[in-house]
Amino acid sequence: MAKAKRDEEFTFVSPVVKYLLFLFNMLFWIIALALISIGVYSRIVKHAETVLACLTVDPALLLMIVGVLMFFVTFCGCVGSLRENICLLQTFCIILTIIFLMQLVAGVLGFVFSDKARGKVTEMVDSAIKHYRDDLDLQNLIDYGQKQFNCCGGVSYMDWSQNMYFNCSKENPSRERCSVPFSCCLLSKVETVINTMCGHRMQELEYVSAGAFINTNGCIDNVVNWIHSNLFLLGGIALGLAIPQLAGILLSQILIDQIQDQIKLQNYNQQHRSDPWRRNWQKNI
Repeated sequence: MAKAKRDEEFTFVSPVVKYLLFLFNMLFWIIALALISIGVYSRIVKHAETVLACLTVDPALLLMIVGVLMFFVTFCGCVGSLRENICLLQTFCIILTIIFLMQLVAGVLGFVFSDKARGKVTEMVDSAIKHYRDDLDLQNLIDYGQKQFNCCGGVSYMDWSQNMYFNCSKENPSRERCSVPFSCCLLSKVETVINTMCGHRMQELEYVSAGAFINTNGCIDNVVNWIHSNLFLLGGIALGLAIPQLAGILLSQILIDQIQDQIKLQNYNQQHRSDPWRRNWQKNI
């Protein structure tokens, strides 16, 4: 009788795998909620016309999309591991595998078709420049990028003429006509008073003359050069992103196999529990 009870209490499902997968998903679930909250807040505080003007280059929208996708995937992982639900765990595993493969394919295609990828990036940067004054989040992002990479514009500082405020045409009534943002400026550490108007009328100067006051090189070339100089760092970041995904896929697949083995054991016990020969044998024990 004691042996039969031990057989019923035995389980193939490892609590270590189960709760490790749950905690793993719980962590990213919280991160997803934070991304969604930040994205929603950023969208709410913006003006309606701004929201409609630059949907394709809105950092807040990107945060919301990533957050919602991560929330759905980690929700399946959390509930699936806690409830030992094979359907949710398989959904989690399949989606995570698809995301991992898409990242891998995107990386390979970006390397093989680098010219086309560069063209797409240039289009995105040009679109961001056009909406520079329309979105404060986008403006801060561009300013941060130009300061970090010591660059100005996409291909060169003249790209800022694509923006309606910085456009260099004579018909432009803007006070910022032919100028570039302050984030393009070369700042000296010895200056006690920062000249925030240092980018004024820079597009009217020749490349060499403008280079004495602002960064004239475009951000795309500078970013590409930075990537070539930091391949090991980027490889480490890519590996750091891949490891959690592979760990989630592996843990979910292990747990699915364990749950399936447990179901087979339960069916076996139930089948033999209803067997009269087995009941008589257990009584004799």
